[in-house]
Amino acid sequence: MITVVFASDHAGFALKDALVEGLRGQVRVVDLGPMTPDRCDYPDYAAKVARQVVNGDADFGVLVCGSGIGMSIAANKVPGARAALVHDELSARLARQHNDARIVCLGSRLLGPLVAERAVISFLEASFEGGRHADRVAKIHALDGSAA
Repeated sequence: MITVVFASDHAGFALKDALVEGLRGQVRVVDLGPMTPDRCDYPDYAAKVARQVVNGDADFGVLVCGSGIGMSIAANKVPGARAALVHDELSARLARQHNDARIVCLGSRLLGPLVAERAVISFLEASFEGGRHADRVAKIHALDGSAA
């Protein structure tokens, strides 16, 4: 069973909790927080998830903030993270197939729980296609100095 780490900020707290509950049993869920909806800073949680994925402690990550934008920017500061902001099943699937994304970022103010869960499932079920995309992913890694 794959391991997926989840985290959010206060704006994404309710959606993160809904995703954790909805996916429990389908994947090994690790909730890195926060555990309450109190104000917190998204870069702290983005870094926790990105580091676990990059270090191999988790297969994939899911990050949620109000727009998903802050989480994706912060997570991608961790070399090798490959976090993608997605808005639906198609963008989630393509993030895996074409970009070999390992972390999906969602905006709680932009997506309802059903669309968000379907996007995460689509992301987790997809596989990297390699081929012409592999060279592009290698170029991404060269930009941040991480190993492909």
